[in-house]
Amino acid sequence: MEQPRLFHAEHLPVRLAYPILFSHLPIFPPHGPPASPQGGRPAIDRNALLRALVYRALRRLASLSDLVQALRENPAVLEAIGLDPLGDIPSVERFSDWLRSTPNASLQDIRIRLLQTLFAERAFTGRILALDSCPIPSPVRENNLKTAVRDRFNKRRLPPGDPTARLGVLTSFAHGNSRKVVYFWGYRHHVVVDTETELPLWEQTEPADRKDSPLAVPLLRALLRRIALPVEAVCADWAYDADALLKFTVDELHAQPVGAPHPRRHANPDFRVQGAAVVCPANLDMFRRGKMTPRRTGISYIQFSCPIHYDRSLQQRFLVCPAAHPKFFQQKGCNYLLRLSPNIRSQIPYGSESFQQLYRERTAVERVFSRLLTIAMQDLPTRGLDSARNLSTIAHITVLLVALAAHRTGCSDQLAFVRTFLPNRIDMPPEKPVL
Repeated sequence: MEQPRLFHAEHLPVRLAYPILFSHLPIFPPHGPPASPQGGRPAIDRNALLRALVYRALRRLASLSDLVQALRENPAVLEAIGLDPLGDIPSVERFSDWLRSTPNASLQDIRIRLLQTLFAERAFTGRILALDSCPIPSPVRENNLKTAVRDRFNKRRLPPGDPTARLGVLTSFAHGNSRKVVYFWGYRHHVVVDTETELPLWEQTEPADRKDSPLAVPLLRALLRRIALPVEAVCADWAYDADALLKFTVDELHAQPVGAPHPRRHANPDFRVQGAAVVCPANLDMFRRGKMTPRRTGISYIQFSCPIHYDRSLQQRFLVCPAAHPKFFQQKGCNYLLRLSPNIRSQIPYGSESFQQLYRERTAVERVFSRLLTIAMQDLPTRGLDSARNLSTIAHITVLLVALAAHRTGCSDQLAFVRTFLPNRIDMPPEKPVL
């Protein structure tokens, strides 16, 4: 006969060591007494709400409804995150309102404290940094191609479900060299990564229409204001090939810029530069119009234009462009800018073995994004830029929290084991069940 049980399963302690993990998590600074029940809903500790959302990330729960259901089914987890197992569970609306109303600066403060602790305990060095960004689609009807939406990718018509989302472009080379462009409404998540330990050091979420290169220098400045890293190299792809980042890396960081040149910066083989003259595709000397210095870049050029449009003697010889160039009919012929300002790219040893070896370190940022996406960073349960920023910051807090726990438990080689470290490497001490 089956023996009767002396205790129920819900009286057993939680097997996964969430209390040990959360003991390494910094807490919010006190901001005054909790709100009175007469003034609205009973106050809930925001540290408990943060732990619950970290638990959601580790469990990869796609929605807040799944989180509430998981907490309802696990009283031991409720106790681990700091809530009363016998009390009321925070509702979906409470989590959603907290994500939208919490200032991102308060969550950034916790993330920075984790980062500073890891650096002080020498968990990473920050010698080689890498930059990149990933898309975060917003849960709007326009992104669902199965729905009937008129003019869904018109950037002048913001989605009614999320007015803060912007139209972004995602380029993929999934089929060899063929380029595929996909549009989406949402945001882009920008990161700075330590390539040696593959830890994310800085993050910022912006609307999807913000370009990558203008955000590179502010991200690095914000990181170095908090932590004095001995940066030796900064790696990035061709989307970050901008003079501002290259000069900042060389002049201020005294480091090696490592990045692929932008495809548009390759010399056009149809034009030939011969001393101070430029020969167009029709084998004619182009007309020199003078110097120009755009205010946005401050780079000086000599502008050359189509000679047939500006030289009357050639207009009598040629009615149209001898090379039948399409720009002759679409505009006033071809234009060519010959750069006069010194080009910092001449100091970068493209093609050398040391450069190629450093550039291969850039792939660490792809693995960091893979881990961030496995903890549901792209699964936005709420809409709006504020909640997208908070959820992204919580994802980074989760990654850094696991790394700190791994470092302090003697598993420094497993700093990046976000999903598997907790169940496999931290054990709860044996505890007698409550009868």
